[in-house]
Amino acid sequence: MLTTRPSDDTLYQALLDRDAAYDGFAYVCVTSTRIFCRFTCPARKPRRENCRFESTIAECLEAGYRPCKRCTPMLRYGEGDATVAPLLAALEAEPERRWSEQHLIALGHDPSTVRRAFKRRFGMSFLELARQRRLSQAVTTLRAGAPVITAQLDAGFDSGSGFRQAITQRLGAAPRHLKDQTLLKAHWIETPIGPMLAVVCDHALHLLEFADRPALPTELKRLQERGRCGIIMGRTGVTDTVEAELAGYFTGQSAQFSVRIGGHGTPFERAVWQALRAIAAGQSRSYSSLARDLGKPSAVRAVARANGANQIAIVIPCHRVIGADGSLTGYGGGLWRKQWLLRHEQRLSEATKTGESHQSD
Repeated sequence: MLTTRPSDDTLYQALLDRDAAYDGFAYVCVTSTRIFCRFTCPARKPRRENCRFESTIAECLEAGYRPCKRCTPMLRYGEGDATVAPLLAALEAEPERRWSEQHLIALGHDPSTVRRAFKRRFGMSFLELARQRRLSQAVTTLRAGAPVITAQLDAGFDSGSGFRQAITQRLGAAPRHLKDQTLLKAHWIETPIGPMLAVVCDHALHLLEFADRPALPTELKRLQERGRCGIIMGRTGVTDTVEAELAGYFTGQSAQFSVRIGGHGTPFERAVWQALRAIAAGQSRSYSSLARDLGKPSAVRAVARANGANQIAIVIPCHRVIGADGSLTGYGGGLWRKQWLLRHEQRLSEATKTGESHQSD
């Protein structure tokens, strides 16, 4: 089914561009220093003649290269972190708590270690994440009809103006207007290949993306602007459905998703997304074949744009589109994830034929 690896020249250009899409898909080994790095390494880039590319960390180590101390390629994204899990559980148990570094120290954690771990996985520190949870609690309080001062104090703000500014920036509306605004709820879902952010309402899924997707902030802003809505941290019954169906997917039980999807996109984009959902797990298609299926064989670029505009990863399986020559094409979650998903689905499909379930490594 897969895959033609990009040429070394393509990989070298990705290294120069620090292209995060290739991070974890391949590694660069520098022959002059005997060090191997990730594509996003901030170190000065080596000359082309000093670069050798390997697909796995094991291959780099076997070839005698040692990991770079700046980009730490051994800390593979998506692996469990003993620092993160218990703190997330504590935050879920007490979302209203005003966390501080002193609390972290009392629990036996080093604040700087916690900060780095959460920044690496979520793009924000634990204290920033906790503050967002408190703001979400405050919004719920406001919508229930409580006075602004009550919500302000619950969120840990001593200043009324500071609280109003934070709510307005977060949701696009002043506190007194929140009763009239539609709100979506966002929740982090852990997966074997990294945390995903699910944004839902009471009836449908509106966004499902990996936390490190570069376009995620833009997608969230677009979602708010188009729907004229705010986004708070929280969950609904739709979140439960998404979480359960993703768990079934990653443990190899089923690649089918029944969750209702919000009606976003143009009619053409929705047609492309429906065509993507028709591709069976374990199979792949090219942009040109999708265009032909839609009765618009000349609309290959438009199909590619619609594919890239998809903001519901895995459920709308844009990762199943590859190049006409069998090569991997771009994927917002990173090419290494695309390869992982395709291989996982290939094994899932094979296991389904034999009546067995499969869990990918």
